[in-house]
Amino acid sequence: AETFDEAVREHPHLIVNFTADWCPDCRRIKDAYAGFPERFPEIAFAVVDTEESPDLAERFDVRGIPSLLVFRDGELIDRLYSRDAKTVQQVEAFVTRQLPVSS
Repeated sequence: AETFDEAVREHPHLIVNFTADWCPDCRRIKDAYAGFPERFPEIAFAVVDTEESPDLAERFDVRGIPSLLVFRDGELIDRLYSRDAKTVQQVEAFVTRQLPVSS
């Protein structure tokens, strides 16, 4: 969890995808999510495998996957629940809403 906490501290704007290999919806969005850092350079992206890190899933009350959690300046500010993360379109729309507003 130390590297997770470091990532949250180091990146003012971070989206974390809680996922697992056995999950069909996770597999459906995996490739699109992998391309997000290039498409949305102002946001940092990370992946947590809930099988490998059940403690993190529990800590952030992740009940279903995929779930996307948004951290800004170290604080959890938003999440996309698994029921709303079934398609690439839903996930892209959520990520787009997280973009910082340019002044």
